Amino acid sequence: MTATIIEPKWYTTEEVAVLLRFGLSKTKMLVLTREIHSVKVGRNRRILPEWVDEHVKRVTSAPEGVAA
Repeated sequence: MTATIIEPKWYTTEEVAVLLRFGLSKTKMLVLTREIHSVKVGRNRRILPEWVDEHVKRVTSAPEGVAA
């Protein structure tokens, strides 16, 4: 029997915190300030993998010492 790997379609805020190696409170602040895009699904907040990638690209392409 072969194992099936299911890739997540979106992440929770907690999962994004782990991916970015940030604390949960910092990640929630990034979502609150809309530095990372998210959508609300019922009571839950979800973040697409592309939105995490966009945030990383935006932060790493900003000039040194300038917040994106």
